[in-house]
Amino acid sequence: MVRFALLVLAGFGGGLTGSVAGLASLVSYPALLATGLNPVGANVTNTVALIFSSVGSVSGSRPELRNQSGRLRQLAPMAILGGIAGGALLLLTPADAFARIVPVLIFVASCGVLIKRAPAEPNAAGADPRWLPLGVFAIGVYGGYFGAAAGVLLLALLLLATHERLPHSNALKNVLLGLSNAVAALGFIIFGHVHWYAVFPLAVGLFLGGRLGPMVVRRAPATPLKLIIAAAGVGLAVKLGLDAY
Repeated sequence: MVRFALLVLAGFGGGLTGSVAGLASLVSYPALLATGLNPVGANVTNTVALIFSSVGSVSGSRPELRNQSGRLRQLAPMAILGGIAGGALLLLTPADAFARIVPVLIFVASCGVLIKRAPAEPNAAGADPRWLPLGVFAIGVYGGYFGAAAGVLLLALLLLATHERLPHSNALKNVLLGLSNAVAALGFIIFGHVHWYAVFPLAVGLFLGGRLGPMVVRRAPATPLKLIIAAAGVGLAVKLGLDAY
């Protein structure tokens, strides 16, 4: 019962952190390791449970997703294909293949969140660069394969490539990352070993935290929130860098 309550609490923290900053695994993954799961089992179980964080965050992001249907139709297939490719790579290759490059990617992305673009008309036709779908695909592969701070990478990409404000880019990030994560999780359910006893309490907390996150982003000042996201991402990059090197 204590483990159930702790996983619900960890899930809530992970869902809130994930929907705001794209760092859900920073909370949920260590919680699963603390229950005694090995790293691969924790990664697979965490990916499946994160589906519920996405459901919560997307349901709370509906106001920011209005008028973004065209962009979603363009980018969603790339996120799905990336998630499939990343999940397949995780099942077929050693899990430490990206260990040395991941901290650098996360550090760069965390700094990228702080870069400001000149204002422009939101959702302007043809405003998005042509390379954006390819970038979404690449991050989808990374998210399905490794996952740590994939949300920070995707949020930084969307902020740099589009003219949307933070709440709208964050909402789009929640949808795309949710799709990528869902197809990877489906592969793990079919071909991997999911520890369902840990999924259920974690999922409850992830849904509740994910549902609250968009409300925080909607009301919080953008600049301090970006600083918090960047600082959390840099901290994770340093931690992973120390582990890798």
